Amino acid sequence: MNFTRWIAVAAMAASATAAIAAEPLTPEQAAAHVLNRIAYGPKPGDIERVTQMGVQRYIDTQLNAGMPLPPALSARLAGLDAVQEPAGVVMQRFLEVRAMAKDESDGDKAKRREVVTAIAQQTAEARIARAVDSPNQLEEVMVDFWFNHFNVFSGKGVDRALIASYERDAIRPYALGNFRDLLGATAHHPAMLYYLDNWVSTANGYVPRGKQQGGQKARSSGLNENYARELMELHTMGVDSGYTQKDVTELARMLTGWTYDNRELVKRNRTFAFDPARHDRDDKVWLGRRIKSGGQEEGEYALDVLAMLPATAHHLSFQLAQYFVQDQPPPALVDRMAKTYIDSKGDIRSVLRTLFASAEFMAPEAVGAKFKTPYQYVISAARASDTAPSDIKQTLGVLNRLGMPLYGCQTPDGYKNTQDAWLNPDALSRRIAFATQLSPALDAQALQATLAGSISPKTQSAIAGSPPPLRAAMLLGSPDFMQR
Repeated sequence: MNFTRWIAVAAMAASATAAIAAEPLTPEQAAAHVLNRIAYGPKPGDIERVTQMGVQRYIDTQLNAGMPLPPALSARLAGLDAVQEPAGVVMQRFLEVRAMAKDESDGDKAKRREVVTAIAQQTAEARIARAVDSPNQLEEVMVDFWFNHFNVFSGKGVDRALIASYERDAIRPYALGNFRDLLGATAHHPAMLYYLDNWVSTANGYVPRGKQQGGQKARSSGLNENYARELMELHTMGVDSGYTQKDVTELARMLTGWTYDNRELVKRNRTFAFDPARHDRDDKVWLGRRIKSGGQEEGEYALDVLAMLPATAHHLSFQLAQYFVQDQPPPALVDRMAKTYIDSKGDIRSVLRTLFASAEFMAPEAVGAKFKTPYQYVISAARASDTAPSDIKQTLGVLNRLGMPLYGCQTPDGYKNTQDAWLNPDALSRRIAFATQLSPALDAQALQATLAGSISPKTQSAIAGSPPPLRAAMLLGSPDFMQR
């Protein structure tokens, strides 16, 4: 098979709208569809297992997310210091090697690179290992979804040391819980406070006294609106929800003093601090509400309000429906999810239950309607081939080449999950190259059995007519596998 031709075929097939099936899904097709949407695709035996237990029972099991991790995965995670240690311990190690920059000897440079690289690779290894091998697949999918929603760029300053804690402490515990809890956890975490500069946001006219925040110099004094803007635009209400620039400024004033102190973080693992001296003590008017002068409670009140606005319910429901159903989700589905959100007071499980029980989610035309992001593609290939990545550096290199570095989105809006963002000839060529590199050790017949129900007869026929050494690569490089 000519791979150039295969890429062209894949491009045309993947760019086409998913065909509308005339008949309902078979049990095997339904199992494959659910595994491709609420999990990172099937591992060997998964489609048969889900078919036998029933799709609804599998969905219920995933929503509960209570299955124990395999011993091998638990042992692997236990050996990753940066993932297991408190944020303050990792931060201390990071700050110690960062201080070596003053000398810049070759030995200091090497030590700094070693420590920083180890933190980054251990953080990534934990995420990828869980995504591939955890039986709680929906939980892993939602960790990725919410981290992207509340994106923090790992390449910015001290966030290199804080990403593991951010994911572990601010995202993972709330991924299937209550949105207000999740919103508050991200708002209080030093990774977010640092990334969007709220740690240096002060009342206008505030004069810093020497060094601030445990030896960090406040690089600016005065009001910083970065976090307040993204809190409304991205995290809650959505950009077209009717708030004004005045509302952004007033919310930023309400959040002045929300910061953290490296000394307290290192000594006591205190990840959040409210500094009354930095807080704007005047009254505010925000979203038509008069906010009386207070302290930290002003910001907490803002989070309470934002979490339960109808605009927030709709914005989050749209994003979830776009992720799990199709790039332009049915408005009626989004409306039903938003109603569930309000009725349940922001319970994420309830919203997902409405989504997964919908006719739109299980409709034949929904099958294959989503194009995998590079991350989804790499994780699903590892699961389908039953080859848990052992060399994390190599896996991170693949994600880099595919244009989606893990924890590497520099902008607060996170990575897109739509076909337009990822489908192009160069990206397809890189995916084919990855599939080719992965395939020599794979059994194409076993791989095809694993993917039963998600590989079309046309693709099966093309693969059957090709030389055996190419078949596994063609399966992983097929348009069927690139869609979910």
